[in-house]
Amino acid sequence: MKSAGKIARLDFSRIKTVSLDKRASKVALRDLAVAPRRGKSFREFEHGLPHLLAADDFRILADSIALAVRARRTVLWMIGAHVVKTGLSPVLIALARRRAVTALAMNGAGAIHDFEIAYRGKTSEDVAAGLKDGTFGMAKETGEFISSALRATGREGFGRAVGSAIGDAQLRYRNLSLLHECAMLGIPATVHVAIGTDIIHQHPSASGEDIGRASYADFRKLCAVVAGLEGGVVLNVGSAVVLPEVFLKALTVARNLGHRVRRFTAANLDMIQHYRPRVNVIERPTALGGRKIALTGHHELLVPMLAQAVFERLRG
Repeated sequence: MKSAGKIARLDFSRIKTVSLDKRASKVALRDLAVAPRRGKSFREFEHGLPHLLAADDFRILADSIALAVRARRTVLWMIGAHVVKTGLSPVLIALARRRAVTALAMNGAGAIHDFEIAYRGKTSEDVAAGLKDGTFGMAKETGEFISSALRATGREGFGRAVGSAIGDAQLRYRNLSLLHECAMLGIPATVHVAIGTDIIHQHPSASGEDIGRASYADFRKLCAVVAGLEGGVVLNVGSAVVLPEVFLKALTVARNLGHRVRRFTAANLDMIQHYRPRVNVIERPTALGGRKIALTGHHELLVPMLAQAVFERLRG
């Protein structure tokens, strides 16, 4: 075997350097965070965040929502069920009352958790335990209530049917229901179902015809919402597949029918930046203009912080 040839050493003494004074720098004193202290207001806390990267994106998103509210533009929140499970309904309800939510879209599981909180003030079961004996997802009241609502008024859409039924039944905790609040405020609230993904689909009272009809009515409703998105904001919070796919089709319908939907702010908030939210919500839709924002973190932290930042701007 031949031995490896010797490698000539480079002459480091000939390396050229540049002055730090002349070199361009991405971070300066003005960008640094402000040290914490007791008694800070939220406005001071937010201002004290670094003026870099995600902190700047956070401010831009809050600015965009507040601007859309003042201009009476669309602010569409698309949420996965985890947003409801992590206790954020009161936050979104408060935003809706300030027109910082002008339309709401959720998946089927979101509607289930929304009903259960309104009905009993609790939701989210132990899946592993229920799966062992076949009781997972078999809550009688959940399946029967939603099936009954869809059978009675599902032609109006899934979200409207369940939200109105929660109000009509005078459920004890209806003030914590997103769907009921949207129905009361006249805000479009749509539910987008993939058959077989939700616990109510396994109940004897379930009707594929009712579910499909109601969810399709909501898809058409969402298309109308997206048609008015120009100058507004769309946020996808915690939906990895269903809502990004539905949004992309709704945007296609709106543009196909001649609606100008080009310049808007599109944001994805989640613990992990998945492929579909990134591509179908914030990249492809903003290719003609607009702004894209991705914030990574837990919903139970990001959403209340964002809501407070929006409220601070609307008070000004």
